[in-house]
Amino acid sequence: MNENNIDLQQLAKEIKSLGQSLGFQQVGITDTELSDAEKQLNHWLEAGFHGDMDYMHKHGTKRTRPSELHEGTIRVISCRMDYLPEHMERTKDLMKDPVRAYISRYSLGRDYHKLIRKRLQKLATLIEQKIGPFGYRVFVDSAPVMEKAIAEKAGLGWIGKHSNVLNKEAGSWFFLGELYIDLPLPIATAAEKHCGRCTDCIDICPTQAIVAPYTVDARRCISYLTIELKGSIPEEFRAPMGNRIYGCDDCQQVCPWNRFASLTNEEDFLARQHLDTTSLIDIFRWDEHTFLKNTEGSAIRRIGYISWIRNIAVALGNAPHDKEIIKTLSEKQHDDNPIIQEHVQWAITQQKQKKPLSNY
Repeated sequence: MNENNIDLQQLAKEIKSLGQSLGFQQVGITDTELSDAEKQLNHWLEAGFHGDMDYMHKHGTKRTRPSELHEGTIRVISCRMDYLPEHMERTKDLMKDPVRAYISRYSLGRDYHKLIRKRLQKLATLIEQKIGPFGYRVFVDSAPVMEKAIAEKAGLGWIGKHSNVLNKEAGSWFFLGELYIDLPLPIATAAEKHCGRCTDCIDICPTQAIVAPYTVDARRCISYLTIELKGSIPEEFRAPMGNRIYGCDDCQQVCPWNRFASLTNEEDFLARQHLDTTSLIDIFRWDEHTFLKNTEGSAIRRIGYISWIRNIAVALGNAPHDKEIIKTLSEKQHDDNPIIQEHVQWAITQQKQKKPLSNY
């Protein structure tokens, strides 16, 4: 490849067009200067806000210096893809139904990593067909990449006070993916912030995890507690979890910019196994084989069966008093796993406290 023979401005336009033809709603290009993001990350890590997510610091500066992660990188192509599977009003109704499981909308369908990785690889192949071989590497939330800071610099949106990327025309219900490349393409203007004085996401957070604008203490976040944390969920956070068993979308639900969000065009992001409407009791009764079968090809599978049952037990403890719930919980009261035992016992206690013990 001879860069001198390439019209880089035209190539950048074609890349954006190709990305959209592959199903990405927006494509941006930026450089690799992330020093501000590096400072913010270091302050966040020093405060211990990452909890048990040791992977957030074990790669050193590779996360904030793309050329250290993939040699030769001088630009990043950042792409976003909408994933909202249903209208937000329906989702809000589900969040208020204490006997049904609330699962973060991004994980209802097939694992997004595989779909977006394939699309990004196809984009790289199409670029190669136009200009010949070039250096690149595909990333989809699978390596030390500052995807949100990159997206902001690439003009895809700004990082909101809840730490998600927001777009004025699309809200925040979208996935991000990146191509690290060695082409000196023209770069976009970074997006400006438009949160203003709004604090809706901070105010709505069930566990007060947004400890300051643009700063999330993961140790308090329901997404962290239900997905990343492998041990016991601190008791102070169990009741605020409500019926949320995998992730939490409260801060996105309440964000005014999400009134502009569009439903996904991707069938793979639509709910599978009725996970958008399932009852807590039904999925609590899954054995490990059923869990693995029903979460095949899903991002949910990565938390494992123990965390799955742990999370549902907490939600059942938060549900209104029901003898059937107590009976169902009791079936796992003497489980071999101490984490399951602890959370099931807590849930049974919560259920019984909602009615006089003399009724049993």
